[in-house]
Amino acid sequence: MTEKTPSKAATSAAVVEGRAQPRGRFPHVKRAGDFMFVSGTSSRRPDNSFVGANVDAMGVLDADIREQTRAVIENIRAILRSVGADLADLVELSAYLVDMGDFKGYNEVYAEYFDYDGPARTTVAVHQLPHPMLRIEIKAVAYKPLAPRA
Repeated sequence: MTEKTPSKAATSAAVVEGRAQPRGRFPHVKRAGDFMFVSGTSSRRPDNSFVGANVDAMGVLDADIREQTRAVIENIRAILRSVGADLADLVELSAYLVDMGDFKGYNEVYAEYFDYDGPARTTVAVHQLPHPMLRIEIKAVAYKPLAPRA
């Protein structure tokens, strides 16, 4: 019996051009066979500003969970498209909210993209995210076969 090693094409990682660069040494997306794992994604733009987050003249943060959720999902869509997949290929999604008081707004926007046939989902509250302007971060898993099954 011989052991098979995955081909180079079956395992790959990518930092996607034109997206906000990771704030550490990790990829936006990692393919392992037919699965793609999208690292935690925020509403951060390539210029390091944030969709749905503004600070007024008094220094008070105004963060809009709906805008941030929409931006996060669109960022995930762009990352998936860069490797030949899309939101319809998602099989699991984990969302991290700084405040469960934002759950309703997050859930409303989520429903614009997904229905009961969408990915399995977990949503948890966390103490904080990597930047104080962030209210949400999402990581995801997609399934897209490399080649048609024989």
